[in-house]
Amino acid sequence: MSSAALPGFRDFYPDELARRAHVFRAWRAVARRYAFVEYDGPPLEPLDLYTKKSGDEIVGQLYNFTDKGNREVALRPEMTPTFARMVGARANALRKPVRWFSIPQLFRYERAQRGRLREHFQLNVDIVGEESEVADAELLAVAIDIMRELGLGPADVRARVSDRRLLNGILLTLGVTEAQVGAVYGVVDKVARQPREVSAAKLGEAGLAPALVERVLQLAAGAEFADLQREFGAAPAAREHIERFARYRAHLDALGVGEWVDLDLSIVRGLAYYTGIVFELFDAKGELRAICGGGRYDTLLKALGGTDLPALGFGMGDVVLGELLSDRGLWPDAVQEPVDLHLVAGNGAGQRPYADALRLVAALRAAGLSVNHAMSAERYLSQATRNQVDSARKAGCSAAIYFREDGEVEAVSLLGKMKDAPTHVIPAALALAGDAAALHSLRDWLHQQRDPASNPNG
Repeated sequence: MSSAALPGFRDFYPDELARRAHVFRAWRAVARRYAFVEYDGPPLEPLDLYTKKSGDEIVGQLYNFTDKGNREVALRPEMTPTFARMVGARANALRKPVRWFSIPQLFRYERAQRGRLREHFQLNVDIVGEESEVADAELLAVAIDIMRELGLGPADVRARVSDRRLLNGILLTLGVTEAQVGAVYGVVDKVARQPREVSAAKLGEAGLAPALVERVLQLAAGAEFADLQREFGAAPAAREHIERFARYRAHLDALGVGEWVDLDLSIVRGLAYYTGIVFELFDAKGELRAICGGGRYDTLLKALGGTDLPALGFGMGDVVLGELLSDRGLWPDAVQEPVDLHLVAGNGAGQRPYADALRLVAALRAAGLSVNHAMSAERYLSQATRNQVDSARKAGCSAAIYFREDGEVEAVSLLGKMKDAPTHVIPAALALAGDAAALHSLRDWLHQQRDPASNPNG
């Protein structure tokens, strides 16, 4: 039997899980700060939920099978179809705009490589029912604020934004025909990933004249918005979209994220269902895949769930983000959540039945304290107390607790030197009975050991 996870899948040992939890905390904290609420859906969905959106060719990238009810199903490769199905099912009852987020685990059967595995966790943030470009700015601000939350800055991450309506208007103004636009989009989407001569040849094959090919490639390579305003601001096909994009940029500045944002007309998100402003977040050094991508998809919900509502959203995976945090040295130190108390055998242990030791553990836990113990009556009674205390210190416990011979229960701090260590005593009868006042005093004492500045007498 192999000791490793399947190719493209991950084991999460405690340190790795702590890193994942760190990312999840940032995702949830920022999403909730922006008034989004969390939802989830099933990891298994009907296969046609995905083929309806992406076509039958997607099946080669899925973990799909026929279940015992003879249904064609698949592990979810993305969350948007599930989101669309759920919103469509309750569209009339939902308060608009809908502001939802989720953190699903997603599965795709593809070649595992740096930044891409066969499973990953992804933050999905979506807004439904708002047409204004303010919502587009709000959505991008969420993604950028997550970067801030994780310690990244605009020198680490750049948001590259575009608007498919704007690009479409510019192309038509330049002389690209409606019939050629789709082919041009396909080239523009790959312009950064293929040699310039290949892009030029494909545009020529689409019927563009050499001068037009050159102009399209220049725009895809980089353009300043002020230059676009001067050149296309009065063009009938582009004017409305230029004005909208100018408002969008102003909203980003007002939301405090403008310095992170670059115009990049090559960002078209390759997927036909995007209809407006689109964006991707990349590491500023250009060494990794996109950290995040999304945009406006005003027609997709109707296509998938029958609900005709404007919508926009993004997905941010944990794999590339984790690579970036590693490269920048921004993972927090792995710190095990401290255990409050460790039950050890004091001088009074032999005078009480082992059941009393378990009752004490239960009473302490019922009071909200975390408690470790030997889970063995023989070890509890036979192992030297000194050794038990030493094990508790090494395990990161804040204090040891034990029965004394005089019938009291004593806690001794393990956070400093053992000589003259602070102690706290409560009657055993009160501790075993779960007396609220007695256990509250113990909690206060533990808090003071961890944070001496909180001690009013210290």
